[in-house]
Amino acid sequence: MRHTAFSSGRRAVAATARRPRPPADRGANPVELAVLLPLILVLLFASIQVAVWFVARATALNAAQSAVNAQRLHQAPPGAGEARATRFLRAAGDWLVGWDDPGPNCVTSATEVTCTVRGRSLSVIPGVDFPVRQTAHGTVERWTEP
Repeated sequence: MRHTAFSSGRRAVAATARRPRPPADRGANPVELAVLLPLILVLLFASIQVAVWFVARATALNAAQSAVNAQRLHQAPPGAGEARATRFLRAAGDWLVGWDDPGPNCVTSATEVTCTVRGRSLSVIPGVDFPVRQTAHGTVERWTEP
């Protein structure tokens, strides 16, 4: 009998020792998530906005380079660069907003041409506006003396 009582007592101690205790920080994960989620969302949207701004800058620079390439040709008519940049920007999509007011601008001298494209990047975050201004330069093709 003694052996049986010892065995059952041992089982009782072992059963209570294996019973899991509730953790002290029970329910902390939802609270941590509620605190961190707004920060994570702000960082996510900010990184997307920065990427959109870089795409808008690249679009404006490509339009300005396209305008310079059109305007620097030998005996290019006035306005050829602005027309080429406008065609490029219309085909490029809405990454660059407000580029048509005042529109692409090219200044041509006897030896150089400079074209500038201005606008704003597409806004992912409401109320945030990032200006974009890109300029390209090139030499005008012309006949020179040797």
